[in-house]
Amino acid sequence: MNSVVDPKRMTTYGVIAIILGFLAMAAPVLTGMSIALLLGILVVAGGVVRLVWAFQAGSVGEGILKFLLAGLTLVCGVLLVVNPLFASGFFTILLSLYFIIDGISEIAVGLGTRRGWFTVAGIISVILGCLLWAQFPLSGAWALGILLGIKLLFIGLLMIMGGSAARAMAKA
Repeated sequence: MNSVVDPKRMTTYGVIAIILGFLAMAAPVLTGMSIALLLGILVVAGGVVRLVWAFQAGSVGEGILKFLLAGLTLVCGVLLVVNPLFASGFFTILLSLYFIIDGISEIAVGLGTRRGWFTVAGIISVILGCLLWAQFPLSGAWALGILLGIKLLFIGLLMIMGGSAARAMAKA
């Protein structure tokens, strides 16, 4: 098949995204805390890499600057790992901004290509982002899990719709 988009693969990825979305919604607190913990571990790993990088600096001044950046990265990572509740609150703010920005871009794509599903998914993303932002002090790990699950569900639906459209175009 000479198609750029493999419809079967797109549909398969869509189904996987939907399953992941349902799993995230089934255990929202676990999902939210897992996200916070995983990102904390990744930031710690980044801090270790920066520390190694600091010892390979060409000059003392450059090494001190790189060492300070490594220390800051390590401290942030450790704080995220030690206090995942704080991390989930921080990531709740970031997730709400992501939903709003991603939703606006999906609306733009939907309007530009006249694909109604993109527009609908974008509107839902913007609404989810605004709801998350409005409830911020009360939201946390559970909100991350539920909203990420909803987002994955709609991404999966979009991928399945895209796979169907690609199959229809390939037959035509």
